Amino acid sequence: MEPRLVILSRGPELYSTKRMFEEAEAAGWSVQILDPLKLTTVVDNNGVKVFNKGWPVDCDAVIPRIGNSITGRGVPIVKAFERMGVIVLNEGDGISSSRDKLMACQMMNERGIPVPITANVGTWQDTRRAISRVGGTPCVVKVTEGTHGSGVFLAHTEQQARQLVYQMLERNMRPLVQEYIEESHGQDVRAFVVGGKVVAAMRRKARGGEFRSNFHLGAKVEKLEIPDKHSEIACKAAETMGLDIAGVDLLESSRGALVLEVNSSPGLEGIEAASGVNVASKIIQHLNRIWEQKMAPDDSSEVPTEQEVNDEGTSEAY
Repeated sequence: MEPRLVILSRGPELYSTKRMFEEAEAAGWSVQILDPLKLTTVVDNNGVKVFNKGWPVDCDAVIPRIGNSITGRGVPIVKAFERMGVIVLNEGDGISSSRDKLMACQMMNERGIPVPITANVGTWQDTRRAISRVGGTPCVVKVTEGTHGSGVFLAHTEQQARQLVYQMLERNMRPLVQEYIEESHGQDVRAFVVGGKVVAAMRRKARGGEFRSNFHLGAKVEKLEIPDKHSEIACKAAETMGLDIAGVDLLESSRGALVLEVNSSPGLEGIEAASGVNVASKIIQHLNRIWEQKMAPDDSSEVPTEQEVNDEGTSEAY
């Protein structure tokens, strides 16, 4: 019987979702794409069950593609699958931690992973002190949760920074003031980590005067042979977030590579085009290894101990 895979995605037509579907089917998986917001979780005396249109979802593995906007609703669905005992790439806690930029920054700092100097601002009056701590202006002002470069701004003056912080606080957002790395203006490195290894990398370069280098903002992407030190940092960052699959964004500064962000649902289109690597296949190969380990028979109980051998020999002698 074919192993069963569920890809949690709101967009079955999206490039990344389609690529993983294709590679999983080619590898012998029976694949379903389900919208996480249309699933129902039931907790009773028999444990946790997930239902789709009234029918229980029975599967052996799950790959969540939980977008930033549905983190709060999507993560509990992911954790329900975890409690059902199926393979989950990535798990809910990892998704949540990576989405909160402040939490992620703190976790990486505790592990000795280099990150840009970052200050969480509680009131707009504290903006001046925060700017001073991150090295002055220009500086980056961003929200703690965002994706594809949304909610990220370059403030050239203290007044601009104060206005941005004030506007974010007015909208009940949690603003961060972050060090501006001039050497990396408009470019960064994306390292794609699968199962603790960098399987592909690319450099992203913004177009025109844009300082954000996100592919979804029209950035140019090019193949990159990532240095060993960058790879080591990227893998450690993914491990710290508890992610099997991660897109780690690195800024190249005068003091070395700095981790800007760890993405728990990294897109495949840009990285596959730039690197020429079949990243979707790498993900499914990693899933296959985990599945094979899970299904491998435990032969330890069948190996007799030395005492059992001696006892058997004694018994036969009598």
